[in-house]
Amino acid sequence: MNNVANQREPRRTQAQRTEMSDQRMLDATVKLIVERGPSATSLTDVGVLAGYSRGLASHRFGSKDNLFNFVVLKLGEMWLAKLKEVTNTKSGLAAIEHAIDQHYDFCVDAPDHVRTLYTLWFESLNSDSELSATIKAIHQRRFQDVVNWIVHDERISERAKKEADVIAAQFSASIIGVVYYWLANPEKLNETKSLHDGLKLTMTRLLSEETGNDD
Repeated sequence: MNNVANQREPRRTQAQRTEMSDQRMLDATVKLIVERGPSATSLTDVGVLAGYSRGLASHRFGSKDNLFNFVVLKLGEMWLAKLKEVTNTKSGLAAIEHAIDQHYDFCVDAPDHVRTLYTLWFESLNSDSELSATIKAIHQRRFQDVVNWIVHDERISERAKKEADVIAAQFSASIIGVVYYWLANPEKLNETKSLHDGLKLTMTRLLSEETGNDD
């Protein structure tokens, strides 16, 4: 008896139980949004699918907007962690190219996460909510990363650095356009890859054109 008791797993801490609950809620919400869309995803269904009571998600989040904000924050953290991993020691065009490649890999490796993130992103555009503010912050972070990669690279001309905001805006708008194409055509991975590669060429041209002789 004592041997059996000693072999039992130690009791989880409150932090561990919360982490496990968060992951289950995240996975359940992603699954439901991909299958049904945000409007048909209910707090009750999320709680049940996550393996908890029908009212737990309502008790935990209070509203769908709060739940979706939680999901966007979690998915945004995952994306930023991956992005930092591949660009941590890079700047300029190299960082931009690695970011674009990682974005494509994210679409391939975690398509449900990407679909959920951008579905909530697009649906939040006309709302004035915490979710909208969170998504704007993620967008601003991505924009600022590109600006920093450009202005902190000694190989890039001062002329290009003066246009860093414009180039970063072009990057951000292009990424969103590529994602929209992929969301509408998830089976066309080759075409989606070509669009990512095309964006790398566009960034190369923009930086090359701006990296001529400084006046």
